[in-house]
Amino acid sequence: MDSDYTVKQSQVPWSSEPSLKEMTYEVGVDFDRFIDGLKEDKTDAEMAKEFDVSEKLVYYLREHFYTRGIGSIMGQD
Repeated sequence: MDSDYTVKQSQVPWSSEPSLKEMTYEVGVDFDRFIDGLKEDKTDAEMAKEFDVSEKLVYYLREHFYTRGIGSIMGQD
């Protein structure tokens, strides 16, 4: 067998938690407007007021976006 030959096992990607889109929907926050708020560098307080939710919730959603992205897909092809 060639020493450069490697076997790569195929795995189906799967999500370990809901996507950010699902999370925002669940709490009544418009996903597209939330992403626009991040892009416009709005504060947690500004977005909390806009969406009529707590600053803590906006902080959690923002943290999820910056640490995990929009979706948390794991696995490989």
